[in-house]
Amino acid sequence: MDTTVDVTIPVEESVAALLQDPLRRADAGRMLSRLLERNQGVPELLRAIERLKDDAHAAGLTDQLIDEELAAYNAERRG
Repeated sequence: MDTTVDVTIPVEESVAALLQDPLRRADAGRMLSRLLERNQGVPELLRAIERLKDDAHAAGLTDQLIDEELAAYNAERRG
């Protein structure tokens, strides 16, 4: 990055706590810059993921339940 500027981006509270570390914040900024510069399709992908998440919530699923299911799935794959 030649020039950097500070921007405000909403993140989960737990992530915000992690970003208090200046080195971690700089790393996250570089990763986000690279991601957005290289892949112009990312915003569309993020919107699609948000729509899926909204649909899941409308069907009664919670983030905690989804996380538990993903953890169980990953454990089965590793087992």
